[in-house]
Amino acid sequence: MLKINEIFLGIQGESTYAGRLCVMVRLTGCNLRCRYCDSQFAFYEGEERGIRDLLKEIGRYRCSLVCITGGEPLLQNDVLGFMNALLEGGYAVLLETSGSISLKEVPGNVIKIVDIKTPDSGFDKVNMYENLRYLSSRDEIKFVLCSREDYLWALQKLKEYDLQSRCTVLFSPAAGLLEPEILAAWIIEDEIDVRLQLQLHKMIWPGRERGA
Repeated sequence: MLKINEIFLGIQGESTYAGRLCVMVRLTGCNLRCRYCDSQFAFYEGEERGIRDLLKEIGRYRCSLVCITGGEPLLQNDVLGFMNALLEGGYAVLLETSGSISLKEVPGNVIKIVDIKTPDSGFDKVNMYENLRYLSSRDEIKFVLCSREDYLWALQKLKEYDLQSRCTVLFSPAAGLLEPEILAAWIIEDEIDVRLQLQLHKMIWPGRERGA
């Protein structure tokens, strides 16, 4: 069983898959409380549902891309079985995770989108850098940046762990804390080979939290 906050057909708003039609499955619960969190409603609210029931609902949509998000999906033990069931059903599966929980048991064919928490998030001490060994070139690393200090810290991590050679690296400005044009200017000035990520769903549906 999995505790599900919401499930809906939408437009993927983040990662290199932004703009794609996607079934979003948001799981309940999170072990972090980042200052910029935009899904606090997923901390506690949700209902228990079986994997077979979820597969049936997902199967109603003509969409082969499924994103498992949260909260923090890896807090729930049955999420691994859910991911395997989706893969066996022929779906492409994205996992959005905070990077604070081991990725060791995550199926290799799942596309992992992993946060590296910055100092201004309040949770940079929870980053599990050993997770980098479980990433392939298909996976993605995301920094949500709140300030110039966060940006400079992220540049240090790029060098320290040679992140750009591992997979796609995303730099995303925290909404309301760092303006996109400022982050873009820093990336251009420093000629950094990263992808600037804006939250597409917030541009399409401003002010909407659920179902987006």
